[in-house]
Amino acid sequence: MHNRTLVAIPAWNEEGSIGEVITSVREHRPDADVLVVNDGSSDRTGEVARAAGATVVSLPFNVGVGGAMRTAFLYAHREGYGSLVQVDADGQHDPADLEHVLNGLAEADVVVGTRFHPASTYFVGGPRRWAMRLLALSLSRMNRGRISDPTSGFRSAGPRAIELFAVQYPADYLGDTVGSLAIAIRHGLVIHETPVTMYFRQTGRPSKNAVWSALYLGRATLAIIATSLNRGYTLRGDQS
Repeated sequence: MHNRTLVAIPAWNEEGSIGEVITSVREHRPDADVLVVNDGSSDRTGEVARAAGATVVSLPFNVGVGGAMRTAFLYAHREGYGSLVQVDADGQHDPADLEHVLNGLAEADVVVGTRFHPASTYFVGGPRRWAMRLLALSLSRMNRGRISDPTSGFRSAGPRAIELFAVQYPADYLGDTVGSLAIAIRHGLVIHETPVTMYFRQTGRPSKNAVWSALYLGRATLAIIATSLNRGYTLRGDQS
């Protein structure tokens, strides 16, 4: 039972893309179950997802990706899944990469799909770029291992991570990415990353604009740096 895989897709007003995303996921991983957490959508997201063959959990109002993924981890833990993969509902993630993020769980508890690698065309500019770089350096230092893309929403979790995130998972903005990595590091989970492909959003609109995201990234970075200093973090496993 614990070898089953759950593909979790948080979705808010994504009726234009969710059906195609589910179909593609099922084509690439027919052995996996698909859960869509319908995050208070006002459109037909839930209906379209069910028609495409997904299990749908509908939240009564919009709580954000962090809250939606908390629901997904609770579901995965309750149903006894051995692995969970988070995939965006907007078509930006390539389901062909599911194999890579899942295979990485053979040696890690969490595998982050990084958009920053030599073959990637993904680009971030301006203040957001520098905030992301500083955040990546801070988390990498805490992790004792490279985390080049801490805000990537394409990632997998193994049994230990599912058990942890079912009881400790931040519901605020970036909780599903930055916040969950910080929690995983504090609890000694092994985090690896693997290259993935990132496409432009197919439909819908992001929940936050670029300026707001950059400001929040900067605040999150400062919080993580302060936490590491207060806790005396040198790096994972450093007992000196």
